Amino acid sequence: MVRPAAFGYNPQTAESNKFQKVVGGISPNEIQAKATREFDNVVDVLEANGITVFVENDTPDPVKPDAIFPNNWVGFHPGKRVLLYPMLAENRRLERSEYILRNMEALHGYTINELTDFTYLEKEGMYLEGTGSVVFDHANKTAYCGISPRSNSKAFKLLCTTLHYTGVEFHIHDANRFPVYHTNVMLSIGSDYIVVCFDAISNKEERGNLLQSLIWTGKDIVKISLEQMESFCGNILELTNADGDKLIVMSDTAYKAFTPSQLQTIKTIGTKIINVPIPTIEEYGGGSLRCMLAEVFD
Repeated sequence: MVRPAAFGYNPQTAESNKFQKVVGGISPNEIQAKATREFDNVVDVLEANGITVFVENDTPDPVKPDAIFPNNWVGFHPGKRVLLYPMLAENRRLERSEYILRNMEALHGYTINELTDFTYLEKEGMYLEGTGSVVFDHANKTAYCGISPRSNSKAFKLLCTTLHYTGVEFHIHDANRFPVYHTNVMLSIGSDYIVVCFDAISNKEERGNLLQSLIWTGKDIVKISLEQMESFCGNILELTNADGDKLIVMSDTAYKAFTPSQLQTIKTIGTKIINVPIPTIEEYGGGSLRCMLAEVFD
């Protein structure tokens, strides 16, 4: 996780991310202060539940309003393989940090076995923003991608070929028929559960292909509406704590938007739900709790 130094509304990403909002009557310093408090509370809650958290501090210069979302530029994959991903917004490319990767090794004992750099694709106008653009089912070696301005089909196919994963792609839109910027706001895959917004896929063939692939996993499927997607119900993540317990983390916004029966379905698979309030981060950044986490595998 990356503690923000200059969090705020990013005009360069707003064109492709309709989840971002401009809320008046608050100064940039206040936004930054609120986001930092929310960030630190997330870290405290995760650590209190036995999750090991590696926290790096963003640098104030150059200004990087979205540095709090590191999962878009770096992915830590099984086998201690690290991937660097190509991003659409130029000021988001500034988030990539060799310093953070060195600290993962020097301070946290994480040894990088293989580093794959896809950032050259930016010169070709091909973007694929990490685990925002791609939702992985590592157990079944399958990757899912909703094609959008930030998630290029050719880049996705290259990723799948590199990882030797089966790729499933589709086009996703919100209620106003605007492309949804990232796949991880409409799809989350855990070890035993799947949360998915089929209503975001208008193409029947693509929707059927996705449904067939998800059913094949044997996981419990929780279907969410477009309204629930916009409340970040798809932007949740399963983590494992030091005792081996499975935890599903989500924002308060998402938790309150789930129905009781949906939450019960998630709870009955032997996991604990952790919900944390991050309203400032969601409003101005257009991303939720899952976007703040670049999960690390052994």
